[in-house]
Amino acid sequence: MKITYKNEIKPQDKLDPKNIVNLILKSRNIKDLDQFLNPPSPLTLSLIDFGPYKKPFEKVINILKEIKEKNQMIVVYTDYDADGITGGAVLWETLHLLGFKVRPYVPDRKTEGYGYSKKGIDNCIKQFNPSLIITVDHGITKIKEVEYAKLKNIKTIITDHHLKGDNIPKAEAIFHIPALSGSGVAYFFAKEIFLSFGSKTTNYKLLTTNFRIDYLVLAAIGTIADLVPLAGPSRSVVKYGLDAFPKIKRFGIKHILKQAGIADKKITPYEVGFMIAPRINAIGRLEHAIDALRLLCTNDEKKAFDLAHKIGNINIERQEMVEKSVVEARIMISKNLLQNKLLTTHYPLPTKLIILVSDHWHEGIIGLIASKIAEEFYRPTLVLTKTDIGYKGSARSIPSFHITEFLRSLKEYIIDAGGHKQAAGFTLEKNQLYNFETAAQELSSKLISDKDLERKIEADLKIPISKINLELVESLSSLEPFGIGNPRPVFYSEGILTGAQLLGKTQKHLKLFISGLSNQVTHNQASIEFLAFNSAEKFKDLSRGQKIKVVYNLDINEWNNKKTVQGKIVTFVI
Repeated sequence: MKITYKNEIKPQDKLDPKNIVNLILKSRNIKDLDQFLNPPSPLTLSLIDFGPYKKPFEKVINILKEIKEKNQMIVVYTDYDADGITGGAVLWETLHLLGFKVRPYVPDRKTEGYGYSKKGIDNCIKQFNPSLIITVDHGITKIKEVEYAKLKNIKTIITDHHLKGDNIPKAEAIFHIPALSGSGVAYFFAKEIFLSFGSKTTNYKLLTTNFRIDYLVLAAIGTIADLVPLAGPSRSVVKYGLDAFPKIKRFGIKHILKQAGIADKKITPYEVGFMIAPRINAIGRLEHAIDALRLLCTNDEKKAFDLAHKIGNINIERQEMVEKSVVEARIMISKNLLQNKLLTTHYPLPTKLIILVSDHWHEGIIGLIASKIAEEFYRPTLVLTKTDIGYKGSARSIPSFHITEFLRSLKEYIIDAGGHKQAAGFTLEKNQLYNFETAAQELSSKLISDKDLERKIEADLKIPISKINLELVESLSSLEPFGIGNPRPVFYSEGILTGAQLLGKTQKHLKLFISGLSNQVTHNQASIEFLAFNSAEKFKDLSRGQKIKVVYNLDINEWNNKKTVQGKIVTFVI
C-alpha cells in the first residue's frame, strides 16, 4: 500500500489550528472556505440557484393549477431505495397537504425493476388513472417510457440526479441536479411548489415547520444513503438536516431511532449511513418498499412502531443473506485465481475486472455484494443474478474508474444501464451474458491500468506527534459533517512505539502508545493513544522503542470528565 500526503507541518513550524483547517480545505480543492465552513441554510436556496429552472417551473405551476382545478390525479413515482423513498415522502406529503389529489407509487424491484417503466406506468393507470406522473430519483434516461406515458395521455415531470444519457426525454419539465441527491432535488422542488400554493392552504404552518425540520431530516437521510459528496448544496442539506434530528416529532423516524438503539445519541452521517438508511433500504431489497414510505409518513404511532420493527427484522435477514452471499463470492474468486490475478466466473484469462454470476442471489442484495467485493479486492466489480427474463446486474468501482460510462459503452449487449461514477445498475438478456463478459473484460483490460489497481492512502497532512493537542482536534469539528466527498481529516506521522496492548473481549483490537521521534523513550514521556481495530495479528511483531509510521484520524476521548486526544488508526507500518 502506497502512503502519500498533501501537506506537511515540520517540527519547527508554528501550529495554528485555524491554519491547519484552511490547509486541509485548500488541499481538497475547496475554493470558498467561508461558504464551506458556514454553509447557507437550504431554506434560503431555491431551484433557480441550481440552473435555468425558472421557465420549466412556471410550466409546472400551470400544469398543477390545471390539475387542481379539474381535480385530476397526480402520481409521485419514486425509486425504492432510501434516497427515493425519503424524496418521495417529501414530495407526496407536500402535494397531499396542499390539497392535491395525489398517490405515491413505488415499483416492485423484482417484477418491474429500477425506474420509470411501461409496466409501472400501466400499473399507475390501473390503480390511479393519473393525468400527471412526477418521478423522484429516476427518469433522466427514460425516453421511450416518457413517450409511452404521453400516448396514454399522461404528462411526465422528471426530478433526478443520475448521469444523463446522450439524449434526454421529452418530458413536460426536467429538474436534473447532479449536485444533489434524489431526495435533495425533491426537497427543493417540493419547497418551490409550497411557496407557490402554500398561502392558500390551512396546512401552511405545518408545512413551514416540515421544510425546516422533518423534510430536511428526510433529505439528509437520502443524501447520505446515496453516497452523494457532502459539498455545496448537499453539505447544506446534511448539515442542517442533522441539526434538525433532535426536533423531529415524526413517529416513523423516532421509532427507527429507537429500534436501532440510537434514540438518545447525536446523529451523525455514521448513524444515518450504517443504522438508519440500511433499515429503510432493507424492505425494498427483500420485499416491497411501500412499507418504508408508509413508515416515514404515518401519523399513527402504533403503525410506526409495528413497521419499524418489521423493517428492523428484515434488515437482520438482509445482513445474514449478504454475509452468506459474500462468502460464496469469495469462493468463486478463489477458484478462479491464476498467478495472483483475478478471473471472472466464466472468462478464461486474468482480468482487472471482477464479474460474478449467480443463479440464486437475491437481486435486492447484489449491489451490497458488489460493494464488499470491490472494496476487499480493489477492483471494479460486476455482480449479476439470473431473473425470469435474463440477468440483473449491479456494479461498484474504484475511484479512478467511471463504471456507468464503462457500462454504457457496452450498450450493444445491455438492455439498460444507469447510475453514478462508482455505482451502477444494469440488465442483460439471457443470450448476451457470454458476449457481454467477453467484451467487458477486453475493454476493461485496455482502460484500467495497473496503477489504477494499486491501493493508495493519501493523508491530508504529515504532522509531528508532538504537534498534536486538544485545540487542534477540537478545531477539526468545524469541518463537520464528514462523509463522502468530505472525509475525516487523515494524518500521517512517524514516531516511536512506547507501548502496546490487546483490547476487547476477544482481544482482536490494539491500543498503541506513540511518541514523537525526538522524544527519549521513558515511562514518563508524553505519548498519544491510538486504537487499531481488528489488528491483533500484528501484536507479536511490536516491541517498545520501534520506529512506527501511522496513518490515522483524530478524535477526543472523554473519560471521568477528562478529555484526551485519541487517534483511530487507518493503517500502520513498523
